[in-house]
Amino acid sequence: MALIPPHSGSLINRLRTGPQGEALVAEAAKLRSITLSQKQSCDLEMITIGAFSPLQGFMGSADFERVCKEMKLASAGSEGEAWPIPIVLAVPGADAPKVGEKVALKTPGGVLQAVMTVKEVYPHDKKMMIRAVFRTEDPAHPGVKQVLDEGDVCLAGPVDSVLVCPDPSGPEAFLEQRLTPAQTRAAFEAKGWNTIVAFQTRNPIHRAHEYVCKCAQEICDGLLIHPLVGETKKGDIPADVRMRSIDALVKKYFNAATTMVTVMPGAMRYAGPREAVLHAIVRKNYGCTHFIVGRDHAGVGNYYGTYDAQKIFDTIDPKSLAIEPLKFEHTGYSKSYGGMVSGKSYPKIEGDIINLSGTAVREMLAKGERPPVEFTRPEVADVLIEWARGAG
Repeated sequence: MALIPPHSGSLINRLRTGPQGEALVAEAAKLRSITLSQKQSCDLEMITIGAFSPLQGFMGSADFERVCKEMKLASAGSEGEAWPIPIVLAVPGADAPKVGEKVALKTPGGVLQAVMTVKEVYPHDKKMMIRAVFRTEDPAHPGVKQVLDEGDVCLAGPVDSVLVCPDPSGPEAFLEQRLTPAQTRAAFEAKGWNTIVAFQTRNPIHRAHEYVCKCAQEICDGLLIHPLVGETKKGDIPADVRMRSIDALVKKYFNAATTMVTVMPGAMRYAGPREAVLHAIVRKNYGCTHFIVGRDHAGVGNYYGTYDAQKIFDTIDPKSLAIEPLKFEHTGYSKSYGGMVSGKSYPKIEGDIINLSGTAVREMLAKGERPPVEFTRPEVADVLIEWARGAG
């Protein structure tokens, strides 16, 4: 049985190596350069490795508008391929490159990442994007603020990259676990997995996460624990700390034969429902057939309803999306049951459930408190409390 096809049918690869890569580096030295933001650098890596297939570069105005209004790509034909969030390169309008010009795209640290051929320059309709993607115009929303801080014009065009990991020496490189979609697909085939469920997280894995992962493992050949290690908001636990806690958890509490841990180098938007769809499409490109969608996926604050991230999948043509969302209710530790339950698996008793969340973990750590065993495994708590005491 073949693995699930990538989104739109083809897995994109924009990395240029060998003589072609060397020629690009030489050419880039003579080009105008643009220093990317952290989010833009993450997006460029995701385009390069095919995680954002079928995108071959940053979106043009037709895709931008149709994605905002219909959650579909204009470039994928009249029917349109499902796509929920514009992937754009926004720059200051003053002295922007011209159509036909080539530009060198550099990481925030000034390292050449790619050469881009500018096919279109168009106004960045921030109001349209913010209203459509985030459902709020509140500048306190981290995703809204990201867009407001971006440039006023967008550059569209294909990219030719010379670099995959922007900072291979950094604490969030995770080179051994930074597998491309082509590499995860090869690994799944080597393991003989046909059905693979992906779990997305930007937090350490607590007991509720573990519960839904184990439930999903019962119906799939394999589980891909796929934490996001790109840009996150201030206050989130650093990626290297999260990865140490995940590795400690998986080593003791998961079956190595049916579990795999790699990282996803994308940036968080905190766009709730629309970002849940983007995360699903990305995991489809990595070769996953199922995707766990929990309570308030990719949410922040009180901007989205508790299950809005699950409901949005009911509005999308399943044939276009193809990957199957697994929708889990809010889970927690039941004192009377003595373990993890949801409203579907155990009666709701007032005062019985110890609710779990990444926010609660961060609040405990900020106070120097050790998360209890009902909240997280001791091995995870050890990593987190050691980091919190050092950070304090």
